[in-house]
Amino acid sequence: MKTVRYFLLLMCLLLPLNSQATELKLGAPLTIDTVTKVSEINKNPDQYLGKDVIVEGLVKNVCAKRGCWMDLASDLPFEKIQVKVVDGEIVFPIEVKGRIARVEGTVDKVQLSQDQAIRMGKHRAEEQGIPFDPASVTGPETFYRIKGLGAVIK
Repeated sequence: MKTVRYFLLLMCLLLPLNSQATELKLGAPLTIDTVTKVSEINKNPDQYLGKDVIVEGLVKNVCAKRGCWMDLASDLPFEKIQVKVVDGEIVFPIEVKGRIARVEGTVDKVQLSQDQAIRMGKHRAEEQGIPFDPASVTGPETFYRIKGLGAVIK
């Protein structure tokens, strides 16, 4: 009986390690070989607007409701870029948070009025279960993100 318990305990400990080791392929196969640094896109976003790129980084956050977006850490501290996919076409599992992702997609510019930015902020806060203060949005917002076509998560 003790042997069975030890075996089950060992399996419970090793199973998470095994699931981290498998590569997860989502969406279309990756076709671009050269990785573009997130910091380079953030520094010169209009230069990349509408262009297909591959970015790579640590998955910092994932949409908890639908898996329709994830935030990738930049190669520079305190920077990130969001990868957004069409709801249901690709679903990023919440479990990929903390893993390295390589994503191919098109650089996109999002311009929001103040009202739209407030609605988006409220929606994001609800997804993450955190408080949101509409007064924190002081005007229109513009940001860049990747329209994700395919991803490989290690």
